[in-house]
This record gives sequence, structure tokens and C-alpha cells, in this order.
Amino acid sequence: MNTTDTKTAITPRRDQDFPEWYQQAIRAAELAEPSDVRGCMVIRPWGYGIWENMQRQLDAMFRATGHRNAYFPLFIPLSYFAKEAEHVEGFAKECAVVTHTRLEVDADGKMKPASPLTEPLVIRPTSETIIGASYARWVQSYRDLPVLINQWANVVRWEMRPRLFLRTTEFLWQEGHTVHETESEARAEAKLILDLYQRFVRDHLAVPVFSGEKSESERFPGAVQTLAIEAMVQDRRAIQAGTSHFLGQNFARASGIQFQNREGKQEFGWTTSWGMTTRLIGTLIMMHGDDDGIVLPPRIAPTQIVILPVATREESRTRIMEACDSLALQLRAKRFGDVPLEVEVDRRDIGGGVKNWEWIKKGVPVRIEIGPRDLEKNALVISRRDQPIKAKESMSIQEFIAAAPEILTSIQQNLLERATQFREANTRVIESKKDFYDFFTPKNLGKPELHGGFALAHWNGSREVEEQIKNDLKVTIRVVPLDDSSEPGKCIFTGEPSARRVVWAKSY
Repeated sequence: MNTTDTKTAITPRRDQDFPEWYQQAIRAAELAEPSDVRGCMVIRPWGYGIWENMQRQLDAMFRATGHRNAYFPLFIPLSYFAKEAEHVEGFAKECAVVTHTRLEVDADGKMKPASPLTEPLVIRPTSETIIGASYARWVQSYRDLPVLINQWANVVRWEMRPRLFLRTTEFLWQEGHTVHETESEARAEAKLILDLYQRFVRDHLAVPVFSGEKSESERFPGAVQTLAIEAMVQDRRAIQAGTSHFLGQNFARASGIQFQNREGKQEFGWTTSWGMTTRLIGTLIMMHGDDDGIVLPPRIAPTQIVILPVATREESRTRIMEACDSLALQLRAKRFGDVPLEVEVDRRDIGGGVKNWEWIKKGVPVRIEIGPRDLEKNALVISRRDQPIKAKESMSIQEFIAAAPEILTSIQQNLLERATQFREANTRVIESKKDFYDFFTPKNLGKPELHGGFALAHWNGSREVEEQIKNDLKVTIRVVPLDDSSEPGKCIFTGEPSARRVVWAKSY
């Protein structure tokens, strides 16, 4: 991080005030802004373009594994939640509830709700209960299984401390809901999706993650097992980037999802649910951004290459614009990530320096400048967002057209390598309680410096120990890794036997 007094596009710098840097980076990139509705956000076109690319690419991965999209109601009858006690208890404090229809004008000329509903409706915080009601009608026999459905939707979870993309009252997500004939099939589905999420975040967002199982206290309400991926961002905190839940038969019992099995007997289905949200955009910003703005991996950038005409004189403007349009046309015929390149010519009649900095702050992967002298040489000037801002390279137009996909691949790989190195540098194997507390305690308590990271430490499985650490340090178990790479040992807090190390971190 920049610790000098060099002027940067974003103030404050990351090392000065990371939370405020995050808000200013979002504003400078025109990704989103707070809404007049407290806790909600307006996602602006550049931010929504990122989400659309995530949606399109994830959806292709879902379809390739046999899943199909559907849509279910935004409103869920309160009685549906009452069927699954543990589930509703976990979401009760976050629910927004509709109690009336119609507005009427009272004697003072003010609008007021007029007609109470016979049953309150909950605006979906998640859809297990309402989707379960449909599945109960659709599933009659083992021949109807598996049901593999996803929906793209908005959800509402009342948020007291909103932060753009990371925590808002309303946010966008996808939620998959499946029903299976056997427990083993459902568990395999939950793991399949976990692996799919890990691959998507790594290969498309250039973010490495730890994957594994959540501890009992961090489990999704009503689930038997919650699997998750956890990313480390630049203030060394964890962000839960995706979850996949094995629900056992709990929700099937509550919703009445039964089928006639191969022996002719009635049996409850085995279900899963899984989701990723617009929180991924916040993860991207915090992982790849620098003191000049956000930095976008090419695979999810709404525009991968922006062409900036440099035409200070009217007599050369027409020729330069024609050259830029021709370049854009040839680049769009190229493919990256198995889709045509996204190229934009910035035709706005504003200063070149202003244009350039706007695109830097938006994180566009490649900026191209073409001016009169470049045109004389049939050349252009290229700047990559993964390199220092002042770094530029001149090359012939045809050379760039041929190399463009490779350059984008190089940027994508560079961002992943950079993020991986950062995570490894801030992940520590810890062998004692003292070292653990030291790792997660800032030296300056008044104004904490960036500290901590991911700790790999043995734990005896005790919920009491977990709660104590959470109360003392605001540190939680992010995942219990599923692989067998860790040796058994002793819990660093109690000295009792521990089957393996788990991943601890402060989190968002």
C-alpha cells in the first residue's frame, strides 16, 4: 500500500482509513450510491454491468450442471415461516413484514394504510419456505427427482448498519433450491456448488478463497451443514463470498415434500439451497482496488478496452475518430473468455486528462490512446490498469489487435497471482493462545492499524471457546477445511485434542 505523500485519485488512501477509502472508491467509480430509503442502494450502470457479467457467467455454469431458472413470489405468508421454527428464529429480526393493502387519505390529508391483511406477508429474506410449497406439489415420485432450480432475485434483510454492496437492506442474489432422492445425492450437490463457486471466484473474479464447512454456530438457520468460501481482502478481513447448504430433510418435513420411493413407500426429500450476492462486487473492490480507484479483472469488466481519441485540432479529429472506430470494430471481432471483447470509444468532448482519470477510477483493464502522431506511425499507446498509472507502451495497431486477448489474459492472471501472494503473506499458522491474541490485537487501540489476517489454528470443537474468542477479539471461525492436509493436534485455547486446524479471521 502507498505510505508516501504522493497525490492519489482516492482520498483517503487505504492505509489511512480503509473503510472510508472503500466508500470513496465506489463513489469515484460510479458503482452505486445510497438510496433515499435508508439501508438500500442505487446500483448505477457501471456497477450493474459488473453484476450482469457475474450473472451471465455464473448462470452458464449452473446450466452446464443441469440447473434451470424459475421465479417465485416476493411475498411469503407468515404461516410458511412458522412451519420451520429454527429457520424463522434465525431471520426473525431481519424480516420486513407487509400488514396492509390500499392507502387512503385521512381527515388531515395524509396517506395511511387502510385494509389489514388476513395474514401478514414477509418480504423474502430467503425462499426455502415458499419454494418448498411448490416443490411439495411438484414432487410425487422418485421419478420426479432431482429438482434442480435456481432463481435470480432481490431479497430484503433489515440492516441496521448498511455498507454499500457488503450489507444493505435490499440486495440482489441468486438462490438455488434442489430436491434429491437420497442423502448422498443431496450432499454431493452441496459440494458440487461449493466447488463451482470456488472456481467462479478464482477464475472470473481473480480472488483466491478458503473453502470448507461452517461451525455449528455459523450455520444457516435450519441447515444440517453449511459449506462456504471465504476471501481475504486488503484490510486482512474475511468476506463470505458464497454458501451452499445441505438441509437434510428438515425443510422437506416442514413443507411436506414427499415422494414414493423405489420400494413404493413414502419418503421425505433431501434438499439443498445455495447462493451468491452483490456482496461479490464489494469483495472485488476490496481485493483488487488501489489508491487510484477500483481495478477490474477483465472477465467481469463491463468494458475491457476503452479507446481514448486524442484530437486537440479539428482538422485531425475526423481521421482519428475513424481510426478509433475501425480499431473498435476489429477488436470486437476478437474473443476473450469465449465471448466477444467489450470495447468502448469515449467520444465525449471533454479534456483528455479528465477522461483518462475517469476510466482509471472505474478500473477498466486497458486504456488505449490514439493521437495524430500515433496515427502517422499506425500506432497506439496502451496503459494497463494492473500496472503503475504512468506506465505506457507504444505498439502498432495491428500488433495490438492480435495481442489484445493475450494482454487481457495476462491482466487476469496477474491480479489472481497478486491476490494469492497477499493472502499467503497474511495467513499464519499459530501454535499458542498468546500468539493468537497478539495476531488479532492492534498495537494502536485508539486508531487501529491494519493488522491480523487469516489464522490456521487447532480448536477442540467447543462452542464456548468459539464464543469467548468472538467476544474477546471479534474473531470467528470462517471455515473448517474439508481436505485432510492438516495433522491432528491440540487446541491452542484448552490443550484438548483437535482433529485439524480451522481458519479464523475478523470478518465483514
